[in-house]
Amino acid sequence: MKREIEVIRPGDFEPQKHFYEKAQNCQLHPIVHHFFKLDIDRLMKRYLHLYPQVDPVVLKEILTYQPKYFFWGGADLFYVTTEQGNRKMVVLETNSCPSGQKSMAPTDDYDDHRGYRFLIENAFLPALKKKKRLPKGALAVIYDKNYMETSGYAGTLADVTGEDVYLIPHFNNEEQFISFDDGVMILRHEGKDIPIRGAFRYVTQRPWNRFPVVTKTFIFNSTLVCLSGGRNKLLANKAYEFFNSEIQSSGLRINMPETIKDVSKVEIPLWIERFGGKAVIKDPYSNAGQGVWTITSQKELDDFLEIETNYDQFIVQSLIGHYEWSSTSSDGRYFHVGTVPNKKGKIFISDLRVMASSSPQGFRPCAMYARRALAPLEAQVSGSSWDVLGTNLSIKTGENQWSSDTSRLLLMDRKDFNSLGIGIDDLAEAFIQTTLTIVAIDKMAKRLINSKGLFRQKLFKSLDNDEALIREIMI
Repeated sequence: MKREIEVIRPGDFEPQKHFYEKAQNCQLHPIVHHFFKLDIDRLMKRYLHLYPQVDPVVLKEILTYQPKYFFWGGADLFYVTTEQGNRKMVVLETNSCPSGQKSMAPTDDYDDHRGYRFLIENAFLPALKKKKRLPKGALAVIYDKNYMETSGYAGTLADVTGEDVYLIPHFNNEEQFISFDDGVMILRHEGKDIPIRGAFRYVTQRPWNRFPVVTKTFIFNSTLVCLSGGRNKLLANKAYEFFNSEIQSSGLRINMPETIKDVSKVEIPLWIERFGGKAVIKDPYSNAGQGVWTITSQKELDDFLEIETNYDQFIVQSLIGHYEWSSTSSDGRYFHVGTVPNKKGKIFISDLRVMASSSPQGFRPCAMYARRALAPLEAQVSGSSWDVLGTNLSIKTGENQWSSDTSRLLLMDRKDFNSLGIGIDDLAEAFIQTTLTIVAIDKMAKRLINSKGLFRQKLFKSLDNDEALIREIMI
């Protein structure tokens, strides 16, 4: 398949091309609509009422935090509980190039661009204007996945700015249309070298081997963010732990499964045993449901050990499943709340994706959707545990080829939202958890840049000593 550069001009945006069919004419659920219309002060008031131990000053500082590198992100969360009924939102991971707009019902009936415009106007353009010593040049959207959304962002950016926008494919191990000259992104198009002053990046597969960590072109979000936790689960977990220590006295914390880091492949069986034979193994640098193995039996562990992997380090996490077969961790045993039983009495595991972005006024949610697993949640696992636990919709059909199983997509509309069994307070907690993770990763990114604006390679290596990864990083 030959991929080509497209020039997106003002007026090219066509809504039917940038939203899933089931999202085009749906109506946002009243609870979700009300949540999106809450301002920061009302959201804080409600949250502090429910959690009186939380320091209001720290909460306000976090919700109005102005990031230096991580401007928009999407967290995947599980709604879990204990046998005592202690419910919480738990962060699985945070994504520095999240999807969500194509699955989002409109918050009003008057803007065809929906969340695309919200993100461009409230996050991308303000961050672009704050960038100092910006090179002169064009605007671009760069992608290696999710054409439906990336073309939507390009069309919206063209409409909002009145400029032509270059939509540039940038796939791993394929023809490269861009290069970097002293930190400035250069697009080669129709025999001309076109400098790019600002780029909206949706590049998901090993972006650090095609983008320098530090650039003069403004990139939203930069590769630095990916390495600091946006696409590096190992660094993300360390970022969360550092930030949890920083805000320990505030009553706030990032909720996450118990995680063992820097695990070599030969050590994995020992940690699986430590978790009672039930655990999740993750390649720290994969995404879209790739590089994740759920282990609930010796066969699933043996199958994993036979796989050849690209990197040297893994993380092992406690597994959250049914009460009868969840991991036993230091925090006790959590299990999934799951969906409201369907007409056949079946409950499914679902996750919640919350996309949040930073504006000059603070963080705001800009998209939400949920996904359910393929097979129902039962007291015993029969067959593949991934069918019961895996919620990601992405399907890899070949090298750099993807599709989505939208039959398991749950919208925030009047029909699907009711099946999730969550309310406005749960949405608020999910949004605050998402914001906490974005702030934590942004603070990690700051640590990895020295006073001269250069990448601290030695510090990074001390935090993530994976030679296979380090060799890939484009400095």
